[in-house]
Amino acid sequence: MEDGGSRAAHGAYGAPNAGGSFDLVRFLRQPQTVTRIVSAVFALIVFSCIISEGYFNPVTESATRCKFNENEDACRYGIGIGVLAFLGCIFFFVIDIYFPQLSSATDRRYIVMGDLGFSCFWSFLWFVGFCFLTHEWSVTPRTDPNMMVVDGVQAAIAFNFFSILSWIVLSILAYKRYKIGVDDFTQSYADPTQDSTIPPYPNVGGSSYQQPPFSNNPDPSDGYQPPTY
Repeated sequence: MEDGGSRAAHGAYGAPNAGGSFDLVRFLRQPQTVTRIVSAVFALIVFSCIISEGYFNPVTESATRCKFNENEDACRYGIGIGVLAFLGCIFFFVIDIYFPQLSSATDRRYIVMGDLGFSCFWSFLWFVGFCFLTHEWSVTPRTDPNMMVVDGVQAAIAFNFFSILSWIVLSILAYKRYKIGVDDFTQSYADPTQDSTIPPYPNVGGSSYQQPPFSNNPDPSDGYQPPTY
C-alpha cells in the first residue's frame, strides 16, 4: 500500500500539482477561490452596513440603539458572524495557497474536513442570521425620524441571504475535494496478499519433501545378539 506522501503526489484531495510551484493564474481561476473571495466580500458588506447604519440615536435619548427592533442581540449577531466569516475566508484562502505544496495526505484530509465543517456550520449561521434579522426588522416601528435611513439595514439583510448561498457552494466544493481524496485512497490501495511482485512462500509439502539424512541406515540394534557365557 502506498504511504500518505505517495498518494498526495498523485493528486490527493484535488491538488494534482502536489509539491510543485504555485500557479497564481490557475489558483485564481478555481471555483473555490472565486467563491471564497465572494463570500468574504459579502461578509464584509454585512458587518460594515450594520456598524455604519445599523444603529440610531433616539430623539429622547443620547445613547445609540440597534435599528433591528432596538434588539442589541440582532446587531451583535450580524456583526459577529460577519467578522468571523470574513476572517475564516482569509484563513482558508491562505491555506488554499499552500495546499498544493503539502505532501502529506493526512494533513490535506484534516484541512479539507475543517473547511467542510466550517463551511457547513457557517451556512447554518447565515441562515439563522437572515431569519433573525428579517424578523426583527419586520416588527421594528418606524416612528423615530432617525430610523428613516434604512439602506444599510436592507443591504445587510440582502447580503446575509446571499451569504447563505455562497457558503452552501463552499460546502459543496469542500465535499467534492473530500470525496476526491476518499476515492483516491480507495483506488490506490493494493492488498499486499494480492501483490504479484511478492514471491510466494516455498513449497514445503507434497512430493518435494525430503527425508532426513541417514534415515535409510539400518538400526545397529537390529542384528545385535547377546554373547553366550
